[in-house]
This record gives sequence, structure tokens and C-alpha cells, in this order.
Amino acid sequence: MRCSRCGNEDLAYFYLDGTTWYCRKCIAFGRVDVGKGVEAKAYRKRKIDCSYSLKYPLTPLQKQAVSKIMSFLKQKKDVLVYAACGAGKTELTMDAIQYYLRQGKKVGFAISRRQVVLEIKERMQQAFSSLHVVAVCEGFTDVTYGDLIVCTMHQLYRYPYCFDLLIMDEVDAFPYRDNELLEAIAMQACVGEKLMLTATPDENMLKKVEEGTLGLVELFQRPHGYPLIVPQVVCLPFALQLCFLIHFLQKQRKRGIQTLVFVPTIALANKLYLGLRLLFKCAVFTSKTKDKEKVIDEFHEKKYSFLISTTILERGITIKGIYIVILQADHAVFSQASLIQMVGRVGRNIEMPTGEGWFLCAKKTKDIEQCVSAIQKMNETG
Repeated sequence: MRCSRCGNEDLAYFYLDGTTWYCRKCIAFGRVDVGKGVEAKAYRKRKIDCSYSLKYPLTPLQKQAVSKIMSFLKQKKDVLVYAACGAGKTELTMDAIQYYLRQGKKVGFAISRRQVVLEIKERMQQAFSSLHVVAVCEGFTDVTYGDLIVCTMHQLYRYPYCFDLLIMDEVDAFPYRDNELLEAIAMQACVGEKLMLTATPDENMLKKVEEGTLGLVELFQRPHGYPLIVPQVVCLPFALQLCFLIHFLQKQRKRGIQTLVFVPTIALANKLYLGLRLLFKCAVFTSKTKDKEKVIDEFHEKKYSFLISTTILERGITIKGIYIVILQADHAVFSQASLIQMVGRVGRNIEMPTGEGWFLCAKKTKDIEQCVSAIQKMNETG
């Protein structure tokens, strides 16, 4: 009694349908009967003589990182890229993509969040103009095959035994982290090497590096050479946090600088939006938001002074010249990793490499202190 997709052996997750047992643990991804293997889809593989172009050339440190990545991959070894937010993790993967596709091998790029899938797809299509790059995520599942596949972690169930190179971005993030089911599906999708990217590696990853089963490549300097933004921590009661925020947003409006305001819950995001929309041109973005792409596009177009968001936008998104404020930064939902990611939205653009990040809290938490310490350490190392 073992599921050939997720590896489940717990009898409580199996159900007898007539004379056939099937696994209920991964039933959301389609039924798998006991004793039947998951068949690999016959995706056509061909050698693609592709190349990529970037708006800005790789820096010497980025080139060193790419060289190390390729060295590990050519040894058939999985790689962990530990790089600061905005260090250009996506660009570091492009040599590997080109190398594998030229050999006629299949490449997948898996990401935890739907919004980031769509952004990475566009960036890859711009870099590899000759390729057919497809995004596979909620709302984009009509076309699931292309030269390069960019998908959410959940969508990897569509590609059993498919990828010779599986690039996995932010493997420490929800919903992939500590999710045995998604991990099993990802491992089944990859028949070759894994290239994992993160700005916040967990202990399990670092342990594999120490054991020698995972190659480590580090990059803590952003392409423009400016240091990472160290957040400014302000301890205030919640009512005064709101006063601080309003005053800050008024200054930002006069300066013509957009702000991303992070809050811990959907309920607070909606309340804050209702309270501030009379004073400012703003929008709210949560997992419940309809027309997500439209909201992000309008924010890029500077139709809003600021955007209120939950942690759904903590990773992947790049807005030129953005500042960030985190309301109730001491809330339990904000981990060290998520705080690093959120402040990492600031100063990413080579044309606007500086900015500000503010943590508003009733008291400093361990996660806040560790976030500040980790960023300062990256700046020292970089």
C-alpha cells in the first residue's frame, strides 16, 4: 500500500472503491490507484539552439556565481543559490537554462506564488525571445507545454518524470515549505538536477550543504553595488502606528514616491483601505482580490500612491523605486524570512537603488531583530 505519486503509506489515506484501492492524500491532483504507476507524459524533447540577452550585463560577482552553478550542475549535483533579495537570482539561472535546452533536455521553473509565475514568465520571454515560454498556474492552464515551462509548485503534478533541470524559486516559502505532498510531487517531476533559489534558506537546506549533498553558491551584493536596505524599527502603540503611517504616506505623496504597505491579515488590509481611500489614491491586494493582474499593472503605472497588501506580495514582485512600511511588524504571521523578503522589495532597481523600509511595531520581536541582523551581515559579507 504505497502511492506511486506522493509516496504515502499511511493506511488512513487509502480508500477501497469496489476492489480497487486509491490514495486520498493526493486526490486533489487526480486519482492514483494502488499498484499503478504514474505515467510520464510523452513531451517531445529537442535540441534548441537558444541564447539570452539582458538589459544590463552580469556583474563580475554574478558571473562568478554562474560559473559555480554550472560547475555543480555539470557534476550532476543539486545546487542551492543563497542570494540576497534583488541580487539577480533569476538571471543566475539563464546559463543553466540555455545549457540544458541546447542538449535537448527539458527545463522547468517552479515558484510558490501565482503572481510571481506570471512575472518570471515575462522576464524569461524577454530574455529568451526565440523560446516559447509558458506560464502554468491558476487561470493559465489551457497551454501546459512549451520550450520553457514556468509554473507554481502545485502544477508540477502535470509533469511526472519530465524535467532534466528543475529550478525551484523560494523553496522555503509557503505553500512548499514543510509540505511533504508538494515535495514528493516536485521530486517526481525532476529526473535530473535541481537548482534551488532563496534569500532565506532554512536549517534543512544548510544541513544538506554541510553533508555535501547540496552545492552552495552565495551572492549578497546587488548588481548596482549599493547595500541592502536595513529597516528602521519604530515601536509605537497601534493607534500611533496608524498616525505615523498616514503622516509618512502624505510625505511620500509630495515626494512622488510609491509605498507598499504590508499588513498581517486580510481583515486589516480591507479596513485600512476603506479608511485611507478617501485621503489617497490607493488599492488593496490580498488572496481574495479579483483582477490581481490589473491591480499590479495599475500600480506599476503609478495610478496609486500606495498599495496595501498581505504577505502575498512579499516575494518576487519588483516595483521601481518602491518604499515599504510594515504595520504591526511584531505580528506572529511575520517571520524572519518574510520580513527579509518584504524589506527586500526596496532598492532593487539599478536606476533607483536606494530607499526606505519601516517596521512599525508595539515591541521588537526576535524575528525583527534577526531580520535586521541578517541584512547587516549580508551587507558586511557582500
